[in-house]
Amino acid sequence: MNTNFFLRLSSMVVFVLLQALVLNNIHIFNIATPLLYIALPLKFDSEQSRWSSLLWCFTTGLLIDIFANTPGLAAGSMTLFGAMQPSILRLFIQNSEDEYIKPSAKTMGWMKYSTYTILASIIYCFIFFTLEAFTFFNPLLWLLKIAGSALLTIIILIAIERTKK
Repeated sequence: MNTNFFLRLSSMVVFVLLQALVLNNIHIFNIATPLLYIALPLKFDSEQSRWSSLLWCFTTGLLIDIFANTPGLAAGSMTLFGAMQPSILRLFIQNSEDEYIKPSAKTMGWMKYSTYTILASIIYCFIFFTLEAFTFFNPLLWLLKIAGSALLTIIILIAIERTKK
């Protein structure tokens, strides 16, 4: 096994524990909760295999579900997001398909990376809260949860990336 596997595994453990022990207890105005664990699939490089991406995302989501008592919600959301992540990343890299890209502000530039993070966070929050609501019984609350959680997640992800130099 290579070091990339162990780095990703340790990142997954840190994100799951941080989400389960700290971030799941943050509910700003009873609406917005940061969903920081999406940082794991956001960092998948352009050569990440599809099955590997789906497996990492499903496992992360399953662990979040176990600790947060949300049966299947995070696992389903993360698996769908893992399937969509390569397509989202492809929107922000050059037309050269042979080019290896590891998403970061350093490799993509701040503008592209920020836009990538914003779009991916909004898509993930949309998937997550749509599955959570399962019906549109209160569309305003649903939209507020998506917007608030996406905004908190984006702020934290950009702040983390900003501290890396």
